[in-house]
Amino acid sequence: MTTITLVQGDITGQSADAIVNAANSSLLGGGGVDGAIHRRGGPAILDECRKLRASRYGKGLPTGRAVATTAGELDARWVIHTVGPVFATSEDRSELLASCYRESLKVADELGARTVAFPAISTGVYRWPMEDAARIAVQTVRATDTAVEEVRFVLFDERAYEAFAAQVG
Repeated sequence: MTTITLVQGDITGQSADAIVNAANSSLLGGGGVDGAIHRRGGPAILDECRKLRASRYGKGLPTGRAVATTAGELDARWVIHTVGPVFATSEDRSELLASCYRESLKVADELGARTVAFPAISTGVYRWPMEDAARIAVQTVRATDTAVEEVRFVLFDERAYEAFAAQVG
């Protein structure tokens, strides 16, 4: 059974087999978690992302999918990049958000990762309401059959931490 732990802080400072990046579909870096991972991890991550764009993901990584690269200078073996959906009141995209967690765990299993650190996907510039994002994240991780031993949600601020804590119980 997978243990869920919560940490308030910066995901780039975590020691884990894999760190999940809330990437944009270009895979070429951006703001928020994505920019922080690319800055702290160094150029090796971007180099592998460019190779992915030149081969399998010429049009970018689709929303809800996940792919791994080296972790560069981060204290991890891999970065698992996943593209979260932009929140919309006119359309229920919660299945795409759940898919980010499922697909990331699937990639982690393929890699043999036992510890995976996740951010709160889609809650930054993609504006997903924190409480709903926490519910989807925790329910999806609990429902996913995985060999990952520890899923660590690394929450940037107290508000995010409290929203996830309410779901973990």
